[in-house]
Amino acid sequence: MRNLKMKIQYDGSKYKGWQRQKVGDLTIQYKIENVLSKMTGEDIKVIGCGRTDAGVHAENYIANFHTECELSTNSMLDYLYEFLPEDIVVKSMEEVGERFHARYNVKSKTYVYKINNNKFRNVFNRKYVYQTEEHINLSDMREAAEVLIGTHDFQSFTNLKSSTKPTVRTINYINISEVNGIIEVEINGDGFLLNMVRIIVGTLLEVGLGKLKSVDVKKILDEKKRLEYGPIAKAKGLCLKEALY
Repeated sequence: MRNLKMKIQYDGSKYKGWQRQKVGDLTIQYKIENVLSKMTGEDIKVIGCGRTDAGVHAENYIANFHTECELSTNSMLDYLYEFLPEDIVVKSMEEVGERFHARYNVKSKTYVYKINNNKFRNVFNRKYVYQTEEHINLSDMREAAEVLIGTHDFQSFTNLKSSTKPTVRTINYINISEVNGIIEVEINGDGFLLNMVRIIVGTLLEVGLGKLKSVDVKKILDEKKRLEYGPIAKAKGLCLKEALY
């Protein structure tokens, strides 16, 4: 039995996220599993490095699957490139040890959220950035971001319904930069809860727009209670940049 690791790029605009929910659904996982199953003649189950929300994109998503198929990895890549939709590309594939698990072995993940802060939207990147022409104070955002760095209970920053699942996570860094009116919020952590990155970005945006202050972010974090109508950034601006092992 071979264990094959894939690096995947996808435009999540029209998909219901990574995770397959049922046969035939519009998810990245189902599309890839369907093509791999046809290629191998086996019932392939793909293990992903984590869930991404509906509409979220990925530059270097990591996944693995097991197969008895003896085709070379290059032949498999060619087959996937031919039969997957144009908005999903398997960029690389390699044979790894039996114990490699895309989800359980990941040490950290990096997400990037892009905001177009120019007056006019760019027609060529409009599907991949959040657009606002309101003035954003990056210094205030950076100050508020410092509150979230480190190991905390992020219960206030997830839409996770279960009260039994642990909500403690570690944020290693949050970098906020701007070039030509395009703001990038880069967040690296050991793992992320449901909607966590989008809620963090949405909260930091509220700070940048002057609607919240750093002390408010600290209060939200400490309360460990998700606000019913708290800010959540639109999915289209978010992309999984990389997963590290």
